[in-house]
Amino acid sequence: MQLSQALDIINDFSPNKIETLSDLLPLKLVEEALNQTETVTLRKRKLSLESMVWLVVGMAIYNDKPLSQIVNMLDIVNRDGRPFVAPSAVVQRRQVLGEASMKSLFNLTQKHWNEQACHPHWNGLRLLGVDGVVWRLPDSEENKVEYSRHKHASGKDSEYPQIRMVCQMELSSHLLTASAFDDYSINEMKLAERLIANTPDHSLTLFDRGFYSLGLLHSWQSTGTQRHWLIPLKKGTQYKVVRKIGHNQSIVQLMSNPRARKLWPELPETLEARLVSKTINGKLTQVLTSMTDVNRYPVADIADLYSHRWEIELGFREQKQYMLGNRLTLRSKLPEMARQELWGILLTYNMIRYQMVKMTHYLKGDYLPYQLSFNGALAHIVRLLVGLPFSSPGAIPGQLRSFYELTKSLVIEPRRERNYPRVVKKRPQRYPIKKCQSVLN
Repeated sequence: MQLSQALDIINDFSPNKIETLSDLLPLKLVEEALNQTETVTLRKRKLSLESMVWLVVGMAIYNDKPLSQIVNMLDIVNRDGRPFVAPSAVVQRRQVLGEASMKSLFNLTQKHWNEQACHPHWNGLRLLGVDGVVWRLPDSEENKVEYSRHKHASGKDSEYPQIRMVCQMELSSHLLTASAFDDYSINEMKLAERLIANTPDHSLTLFDRGFYSLGLLHSWQSTGTQRHWLIPLKKGTQYKVVRKIGHNQSIVQLMSNPRARKLWPELPETLEARLVSKTINGKLTQVLTSMTDVNRYPVADIADLYSHRWEIELGFREQKQYMLGNRLTLRSKLPEMARQELWGILLTYNMIRYQMVKMTHYLKGDYLPYQLSFNGALAHIVRLLVGLPFSSPGAIPGQLRSFYELTKSLVIEPRRERNYPRVVKKRPQRYPIKKCQSVLN
């Protein structure tokens, strides 16, 4: 039984109080993505384009397996004829699938999953985070032509071509809402501009201080309805205090320069923002935000809000360390296939994260998806995916029950408070240190 057939059986099975995997990767959205990008074939082939989508997903999960082995493990091939497929056929069909269809599928699925997730709100706003990450590519001739390398302080280039990526994430569930990537030489703020159109209304986006650009922040705020931002105060930022509100907050005017107004024609000369200050562990922390309504957005809530931006950093770690196993580079040696692989990684990450959202609905208690173990959920989902094609239809409902009953074991215990201050331990030496007798005397 093929994986698609097993998922069809899951679609038909929906008993009370048992969530199903019917939207694990909805076939309707796969077909819609292929139609949008006109990626269709008239001939009936052993490796359909729908199965190639599952292959790209499998590449993100089984990062150490060759493509032909992933096809056989997931049983996504039409078994009419020879039982196995040639590796060259897998590569050719993956090239037919292309990059555009995977990008379209990511956008369709993220929209569907974020709508179904019922995210919690902070004072009526969805919490989002934006940050960047870098991916290494194999050192092939094609990748060397398409992508540049990082230049060290010594002037030497890094060993591998690199892609720079900027992602937008819903922070309570870790579901990605948008992504943009390009050559390593492209600035992160340029990539962040591409996310403005996909940013939802009634949201608050947390930025790292490296994204400080009045043009970017003004465009982010003015493009939609109630699209707020929050960013740490960058050292040397010029501002004028308009009025003070208590001892730890004030309304300020940020001054733009002529160069910024030339790059952003709609940027005014001054931009009003709110400056919030708080002392944390003896260190003064200041953040700027577009939320100037003091009554609607209390200062006590804003001061502790920025720490949640770290969730997107954890999301990047989950992708690189847990899904890809700290793989040094991506596996694709062609630029278009590398971009397809990246969209597949983001799609697979969202697919796992959405199942974790559904797991929290199964739990009795006030849990958020980021309180579950990603590594544990990944292991259970991989086991389910591998087992479905080889299970009888009658056994699938039982597998689903056990899948969700394991959710309680994935809850992460709260981190214990540190009892001792941080110290730097002495680096272990390979050889013992020789003690001079004259010094001892």
